[in-house]
Amino acid sequence: MQSNDRRPSRVPRSDLAELVVARLKESYGAAADGERAGPMTAYMKDVSPFLGIPTPLRRELSRAVTKDTPKPSETDCAALALHCWELPEREYRYFAVDYLRRHVSRCSSGFLPVVRHLIVTDSWWDTVDLLAAHTVGPLVAADPALAAVMDEWIGDENLWVARTALLHQLAYKSATDADRLFAYCRRQAGHPDFFIRKAIGWCLREYAKTDPGAVRAFVSAERESLSPLSAREALKNTGG
Repeated sequence: MQSNDRRPSRVPRSDLAELVVARLKESYGAAADGERAGPMTAYMKDVSPFLGIPTPLRRELSRAVTKDTPKPSETDCAALALHCWELPEREYRYFAVDYLRRHVSRCSSGFLPVVRHLIVTDSWWDTVDLLAAHTVGPLVAADPALAAVMDEWIGDENLWVARTALLHQLAYKSATDADRLFAYCRRQAGHPDFFIRKAIGWCLREYAKTDPGAVRAFVSAERESLSPLSAREALKNTGG
């Protein structure tokens, strides 16, 4: 499983990715709004600069950019995402995240190192959470052997990698591996960082929509170890 946890060494060659990114830069560049960019950058704690494109317009431009383009291969997906991550403005990352969400079924378990690189580069919740639930999650669901990689990620010193492990089952509903979910929450229950404690509460709250009794029982059993934030968030959907 180690091969699934390496950072990509280079951006692969992809004519499709180069075409889409060229269109993207032209389209987004023309729509940039300097007055909006400053507040957007500040809101995201200056993790990346912004072009200042509001979300509805960005999505409209993105649809135009990808119109009439062929379905991508895994190599195309990797190249496009890595190219977008090399561009400074955050909107390009959002495009890549949306693109991967749409085409993750075309990617194999070997795509996971690319996603890890995206997770640990200029990390913030706005990209990490979507990658966790809508790219990593489907990859693990398609190849259950990748659960062993998640078992490594939950103990990673990078909090965003650990957060990804907590959140990767967010959309699984009845397919959730509850034992693994609870073990991950127990493993990180004492973590001092807000983003881990919030993620514990969030993944438990989401699973409570499927099995509220199990979540209530878990929180009750782990009340001494869970932070008040985690416990409060976890119980929002349980009636407890």
